[in-house]
Amino acid sequence: MATGGADIASLAVTLFIVIVILALILSGVKILKEWERAPMLTLGRYKGLKGPGLIYVPPFVSKIPYIISTRLQVTSFRTEQTLTRDNVPVNVDAVMYFQPVDVQKSVLNAENYNTATQLAAQTTLRETIGGVSFDDLLYEREKIGASARTIIDSKTEAWGVKVTAVEIRDIAIPPSLQEAMSRQAQAERERRARVTLAEAEFQAAQKMVDAANLYSANPRAMELRWMNILYELGLQGRGTLMLVPTNMPVAGSGTIIPPYGIMGVKDIHDASSAQKSASPAPTQAQTTQ
Repeated sequence: MATGGADIASLAVTLFIVIVILALILSGVKILKEWERAPMLTLGRYKGLKGPGLIYVPPFVSKIPYIISTRLQVTSFRTEQTLTRDNVPVNVDAVMYFQPVDVQKSVLNAENYNTATQLAAQTTLRETIGGVSFDDLLYEREKIGASARTIIDSKTEAWGVKVTAVEIRDIAIPPSLQEAMSRQAQAERERRARVTLAEAEFQAAQKMVDAANLYSANPRAMELRWMNILYELGLQGRGTLMLVPTNMPVAGSGTIIPPYGIMGVKDIHDASSAQKSASPAPTQAQTTQ
């Protein structure tokens, strides 16, 4: 009985040891995705990259410090208050797109390539902003972003990182400067409106002068225009009373219609005077009667 118990205990211990050994061996099995790479260090020395797919890392001898993604990465960063070339304080928000293209350099030449790339982007953007004016910063964002991308990419090349784009997302300026810019923009819009109105008046006056010259050269055109004006007044008026201009030309006659139908005020007065002078004086008999 004692011998049988010892055999069972020995078998259990052996089985436990085998399970532990298998667990240790299987612990070195790793699966990496298609875009992942893993640097392997064996006894502290770099032995190359592993992945993607199924890889094996011998336990206690080799290890993987971290896994690197080779896909395009994006990070947003913000510069502290920076002075432009014309001494305007601004805070700039930007977005940077970068990608590790040489993973070995990213592992061996930088402690943390991601942090190093972000800090390089911030300092480079500050330097770029300090070299341009405020107006250029507002209206030449793409050009400034392209210039910053070139400088950042030259810095990160030693780390195996390729910077593909730097985009300026927002520019924050002090409230006092925003108010001044708003007043300037309003004044500019008012100036443009006045210039446009003046140009319209000038063109209208020029057209009126051309029309006057045309009417003076062709009296019949003027007469037809008068008739058209009276016709339009008749259509627009709601009452039966129509006011006729005093000097309305008559089409085809070259004369002018007086203000009251066929006779004017002066003509009526002259006709009345002529009629009184032409009528015979009353006789004494008629007076007596």
